[in-house]
Amino acid sequence: MTKKQMRQRHNLTRRIIQLVFFLFYPSLFTAAFTGVKYIFTQLGAGNALALTSFVSVLLTLCIYTIVFGRFFCGYACAFGSFGDLIHGIYLTICKKLKKKPKKISAIASRRLSVIKYLLLAVILGACFFGTYGTFQYSPWDVFSMLTALKPRVQGYIIGWILLLLIMIGMAVKERFFCRFLCPMGAVFSLLPVLPLFSLHRDRDNCRKGCRACTSCCPSEVELPARGAVEVSGDCFQCGKCTDTCPGGNVHTGIHIIKGNEIWFTILRAAILIIICLVLNL
Repeated sequence: MTKKQMRQRHNLTRRIIQLVFFLFYPSLFTAAFTGVKYIFTQLGAGNALALTSFVSVLLTLCIYTIVFGRFFCGYACAFGSFGDLIHGIYLTICKKLKKKPKKISAIASRRLSVIKYLLLAVILGACFFGTYGTFQYSPWDVFSMLTALKPRVQGYIIGWILLLLIMIGMAVKERFFCRFLCPMGAVFSLLPVLPLFSLHRDRDNCRKGCRACTSCCPSEVELPARGAVEVSGDCFQCGKCTDTCPGGNVHTGIHIIKGNEIWFTILRAAILIIICLVLNL
């Protein structure tokens, strides 16, 4: 099997997993973030915290992310998968029209990535002071209505407008929402991800001047060297770097596992599905 065929197979596996989670577990993102909002709302009101279903989802996904990295974001988040679809359609249209796709520069991307942390702080502050419930312009709440096939317009006009603007951003930048605006993504990126299954590269074997892995990465992550403890919280575990590396130098903390093996991808997805079943989602 050629390298191109392997990339196609890995890409197909990812799309199938994304479709499964989009169809059967579209509310995972919303449930987890509801858990975050609940915790800060209770703290602000001086009430005791309870292990609600939303908090259980939040804690479980956080533990899962600490172990496997942001596999949830790359494969199971409905909003992330929706963004991949929008971006793919945009690239296809540009190719058909023989036009160069619009892009956001790497420098601008690094600056914009701060927004998600500011947005998270604002939302948590609103929850803590009890004012979050007065806002009805959340684009992910509108998206949740769409996935539940229960769209509402009244009271959510701003939310619809914001969702449309985000979709435009999704078209021109892969993982636009995840990188720049996702408050749950901000939470995940702050977690101490274990190096066991995180991606590393053998820098000593890299070709001089080669930046193939960084160039193809949706987050433009600089992969840590083999054996490094520092791991980027912005890696979505998409495996593009592993497929692209001309020298085959990208692998997980367990050197014999590349990270893009189909069996390993399905295993991580299966564990996440089992978690969903146990939590009765």
